[in-house]
Amino acid sequence: MSKNVTPYKDSGLGKKEQVAQMFDTISENYDGLNRVISFGIDVKWRKKVLKMVADTKPKTILDIATGTGDLAILMTATSATEIVGADISAGMLDVGRKKISERKLDSKIKMVLADSENLPFEDNYFDAITVAFGVRNFENLEKGLSEILRVLRPGGIFVILETSVPTRFPYKQGYRFYSKFILPVIGRLFSKDKSAYAYLSESASVFPYGEALNNILRKIGFIEVKDLPQTMGVATIYSASKK
Repeated sequence: MSKNVTPYKDSGLGKKEQVAQMFDTISENYDGLNRVISFGIDVKWRKKVLKMVADTKPKTILDIATGTGDLAILMTATSATEIVGADISAGMLDVGRKKISERKLDSKIKMVLADSENLPFEDNYFDAITVAFGVRNFENLEKGLSEILRVLRPGGIFVILETSVPTRFPYKQGYRFYSKFILPVIGRLFSKDKSAYAYLSESASVFPYGEALNNILRKIGFIEVKDLPQTMGVATIYSASKK
């Protein structure tokens, strides 16, 4: 299991509450800063997730840790008639609802304040579930993944998009330098929360990736688990299913 990294070292709150507080604070400039930090490549990764989900022709989709709804909005290009975006940050959801309204997608996407470790949905409900850059923020990773397995229908698809650490020279060394020195500086320049992007960098560096995360997914009960490294390994797309 990964080291338990939290946004605010001296806070008396649990990780879940700290993460919600952090995203509430940075919600207004999160989208723009994300584009800067990833050089816009995250858009390409999300489109790959979209294709994987669309190919399964789902009717119901749940996007967990939806944030401002980027991936949920993309999912309107699938055959789904019901798309739900869930997040623990009310601030991020508010920004997402504005984006959805501007695109006149209110009838297609429902944004819900919800905890990934206690999802307010019936068993075997969703045909597809996605999480983009959110599983490393789970307070209890295995509990969150177990909840996802519970609400995923048998034969449904589960797709994770998450940061990972390159293993080959010189990408490994370049990634470490960028995440340790450059990313926190960018975060401090653009965000009023100085701890937020230091946390995002540190949490990414210690989170299990590749076969380590594959094994956790299998342990929870997922089948057909695969990982697909992206852009020299700085991110990875994982796909899995349910018996």
